[in-house]
Amino acid sequence: MRRSATLLLLPLLLASGATLHAQSPHMGFSLNLLFPSGEFASKTYAPYYSPSAGYVIPAQKETYDVGIGGSFTVSFPVDRSLAIRLNLSGSAENGTNRAPGESTINLRHSQFNLGGELQIFPQGTAFRHRGLYFVGGLSADFEQFDRSFGDPLYDYTDTTRKSRLGATGGIGHSFGYDAGARFTLEATFHKTLTGNDIDAGDPPSTDFVKVSFGWVF
Repeated sequence: MRRSATLLLLPLLLASGATLHAQSPHMGFSLNLLFPSGEFASKTYAPYYSPSAGYVIPAQKETYDVGIGGSFTVSFPVDRSLAIRLNLSGSAENGTNRAPGESTINLRHSQFNLGGELQIFPQGTAFRHRGLYFVGGLSADFEQFDRSFGDPLYDYTDTTRKSRLGATGGIGHSFGYDAGARFTLEATFHKTLTGNDIDAGDPPSTDFVKVSFGWVF
């Protein structure tokens, strides 16, 4: 619990000082597509002897499909070119674990992310949240890994939960006029920073490219 609470505070501390001076926050909503990369997209485990099974388990290959999710954001402009953004998001991906001669294992990964980010508007449009912007920051990632031999929606039998620190960086664009809702398009890369030591029994980093389509008000 203490570790989770510490991770939860990190993005809030990033945003706390500047938000005291922020004006006219902009709220946003988005639908997200997540494209796993690296070992999160595909990971092969070497064969090993299982005492419980009494034989050598062959090499296993784990893969995850494209995930879907959503985000709620609040962007606090602090000057013409800079804003602080709080980002609450969630997502889920399905996958499989396959090994020759073994039953396929259904995988499911879900996560909730609480992030604190900086938005840089090079054209000086932070107060209006318009145009091109760059975004980067930290997030507390609360993840769940499920494994099952049954229905991947209902019959999970083994669950692992992890609280980890992640980092995000990318680029976005806000389209529209000064008043009313604006359409947003954003592409970011997420990298797990802690709790990803496979040799220590941790799951691989949940690294992915996230493409977001949404609105900001």
